[in-house]
Parts: sequence; C-alpha cells; structure tokens
Amino acid sequence: MLVRIPGVYPAQHDSWVLVEALKREALGPAFRVLDLCAGSGVLSVCAAERGARVTAVDVSRRAVATTWINTRPHRRSVRVVRGDLTEPVQGERFDLVVSNPPYVPAENDRVPVSGAARSWDAGLDGRAVLDRICRQVPDVLEAGGVLLLVQSALSGIEKSQAMLEEQGLHVDGVSRVDVPFGPVLAARRDMLAQRGVIAIGQRSEELVVLRAVK
Repeated sequence: MLVRIPGVYPAQHDSWVLVEALKREALGPAFRVLDLCAGSGVLSVCAAERGARVTAVDVSRRAVATTWINTRPHRRSVRVVRGDLTEPVQGERFDLVVSNPPYVPAENDRVPVSGAARSWDAGLDGRAVLDRICRQVPDVLEAGGVLLLVQSALSGIEKSQAMLEEQGLHVDGVSRVDVPFGPVLAARRDMLAQRGVIAIGQRSEELVVLRAVK
C-alpha cells in the first residue's frame, strides 16, 4: 500500500505498465537506478525491493515527501532528492533510468509550476518534458545502460524514438497496451478531437514503454 500526499500523482495504468517493464530488467545490488519524475515512488520501491541502489528525483516537494515516506523501508538503498530532471545528478552515471513524466497534451504551452496538473500537463503536444528527458538522459547513463520511458501514443512515439537515437541510444524494445481514458483525458476529449489528436468518440489511448540502450 502506497501513501500519497494530496496533489501527488497516484500510481495508475502507466505506472503499472512501467513497473512490469522494470521487473523484466536484471537488477541487483550493483545496479544504480535513477527514477525521474518519481511521483509516489512506486518505481523506486520496485527497484529497491530487487536490491538496486536507487536515486529518486522529482521537482514537486509533495512528491519528494511521498516518495521518501514510501521508500523508508528501503532507506539504505534509496536516495530521494528534489530537483529538475537530471540536474541534481549531473556527473553521476546510472545503469538504468526509469521515467513516467507528464505527457498529456494541454490547452496551451504554459507548463504548470505548481499544483496537481504539473504531474500531467505537458504543453500543446504533450512533449514539454519528454523532449528534455530524451536530450538529458544519455548524459547520465553508463555505457550499456537502459532507459525505460512510458508515454502516451498521443504524444509522439516516433519523435521520442528519433530523439533518443539521435543521442546515440538504440531503441530495442517497445511495450504497448490500450487503456481507457483517465479523468484528465476524458475531460479533454472534445478539445483533442477538435485538434485532430484523437478520433471523434475515441475513449482509449495506447500507452507505450520505450526501452533504449546506450
């Protein structure tokens, strides 16, 4: 059971899809894992339970507090820090980076700097954070290291793959699953249909986990 402070993104379909992808990776005490956009800390907990040394990063104070609470049983193997993506870990290298970032297309390009919407709003095309992750993560990956990144197909899977490959990573695996729209996308259905992002009457999205190797 995960504790969640109000305003922190709860573990949902995308979280569990990424957890399953993480479980397929060979982890152990020598593995260094970076959890970007940690949220409730569900991925950090999963990695720590398998013996990895984990660093969890989130820009939200509430998310940092929630992750700290949920990873307390693994306090010797989990470090929780507040910061903007890879900024707090510059100069460090990791064997595995996992990330469930904001990726929902919004009404405009103003990215929230506070409140719960910061956990999902990601600009008009949903890529305000995804693009930064694709550019930054290669610098903190060890040679042979792996990135597991979950996003919606509504936010440009091909662009993520192309950006990662431009940074020297090889996208060698993709997991896909269809899920019903959550409350946020359901509330934006008409807007997204008018913009041609989804079909009229569409009520589900495809979640995709990209696995990229340096």
